[in-house]
Amino acid sequence: MNFVAMDFETANGHRTSACSLALVLVRNSQIVDSFYTLINPQENFSPRNIQIHHIRPQDVQDAPTFDKVWPHIQPLFDTSHLVAAHNASFDNSVLKNTLTNYGIFPPKYLTIDTVKTSRKFYPEMPNHKLDTVSRNLQIDLEHHHNALDDSIACAKILLKTEQEFGTEQIKRMAKLT
Repeated sequence: MNFVAMDFETANGHRTSACSLALVLVRNSQIVDSFYTLINPQENFSPRNIQIHHIRPQDVQDAPTFDKVWPHIQPLFDTSHLVAAHNASFDNSVLKNTLTNYGIFPPKYLTIDTVKTSRKFYPEMPNHKLDTVSRNLQIDLEHHHNALDDSIACAKILLKTEQEFGTEQIKRMAKLT
């Protein structure tokens, strides 16, 4: 399989407040590269979000804004690429809303949600949260809510599902944003 696993963390409850992003590149069913950046969301941080991901306003004060990050990652977001995320509706919404907030037209791309794939292929799990699925599939998730660790876990979940159930079954679950 070839895909990109994506994860955002946000500064607050707004889907325009991306404060970190990670992308993990998978080619021929192998993780071959990764990208991580803090992002200055130019928005206030919620104490609840800080408690979850431990990113504070001072951590992002010198970080680029998303409009400066986008040109570097944009080539990965088109209809020829599959983008995976655990709870993809959240991450796809953060991408779309953050781009729109900067006056950038959001792209169309293929996406797949590892929450949905894990529900379909592993219905016996008690829930399908990232840490639960990772633990049940014996995937190391060192720092949950660190965008890079979460993206790696997402990639490994999809790869493990591919090994057990085959590429064609998984690709049928992809949809266009």
